[in-house]
Amino acid sequence: MAIATVAALLAALGGALWLAARRFVGPSVQRLHGGGNSGLMHGKTVLITGANSGLGRATAAELLRLGARVIMGCRDRDRAEEAAGQLRRELCQAGGPEPGSDAGEAGELVVKELDLASLRSVRAFCQEMLQEEPRLDVLINNAGIFQCPYMKTEDGFEMQFGVNHLGHFLLTNLLLGLLKSSAPSRIVVVSSKLYKYGDINFEDLNSEQSYNKSFCYSRSKLANILFTRELARRLEGTNVTVNVLHPGIVRTNLGRHIHIPLLVKPLFNLVSWAFFKTPVEGAQTSVYLASSPEVEGVSGKYFGDCKEVELLPKAMDESVARKLWDISEVMVGILK
Repeated sequence: MAIATVAALLAALGGALWLAARRFVGPSVQRLHGGGNSGLMHGKTVLITGANSGLGRATAAELLRLGARVIMGCRDRDRAEEAAGQLRRELCQAGGPEPGSDAGEAGELVVKELDLASLRSVRAFCQEMLQEEPRLDVLINNAGIFQCPYMKTEDGFEMQFGVNHLGHFLLTNLLLGLLKSSAPSRIVVVSSKLYKYGDINFEDLNSEQSYNKSFCYSRSKLANILFTRELARRLEGTNVTVNVLHPGIVRTNLGRHIHIPLLVKPLFNLVSWAFFKTPVEGAQTSVYLASSPEVEGVSGKYFGDCKEVELLPKAMDESVARKLWDISEVMVGILK
């Protein structure tokens, strides 16, 4: 009897939370999602890292629907091929033409293997891109790892800093020539509101003296913003823009390393369903920055919900951004 009562209360609470959440996020999501021109990205090639699940998958689906040729850069090729097959079927079921067909405005899906925890893999991926791709219109640095236990990349970097910042730093630098030759082109960097809790400690970037998984995630997201702003400065006059965003709190598998007590899980699930964004909702700012004419020529800015958002002073520190850039060049082997 007690179990049934608790279950009923949880169900009622979940329903109330869901209704409340729809009142708050419904109009905003409708404004952001809003249909869009199905041929807006026709003829454009977009590279999305981590495109087989969560935000990346949702971003790929939206840009595919807009007519883009989408390259899915993913660590696990089998999972990426499976996701690509699902995306193709979903587009057909929604009444659109099969991706890659001549009928209609649907885009094309291409899967390539990319492990951002391996600089060797990043270099091999970029070499393949430069050999096989004549142009790159949009690069979306989406992949990330969130609050994992302490572990290191293949090259000995703390995993969150190595994947979220250094892997994308090298990837972007190696593809800059292709982006410039394809201009006007765009770079979109996915960060997080949690950057506010991070700091750049140049004495321990690799977290070998101390490790806090939450702080290190925030540090990597702050690094994303500093990287974006410094890159925007370096790209002035090239017709290549770069902007950074926070997607909000989204229901994805990014939090797979977080342990939630068994008794708390039902309530957590109810709250997440009520107040967290779906991947499609969370992807809207990435899609906006990748495709919208409204941000043509805009660079070095921070966005949330398709609007520019003010940054904390530490995320706008030009001297820290330049120093982080210089050190990152050495860490990934661009400079010896």
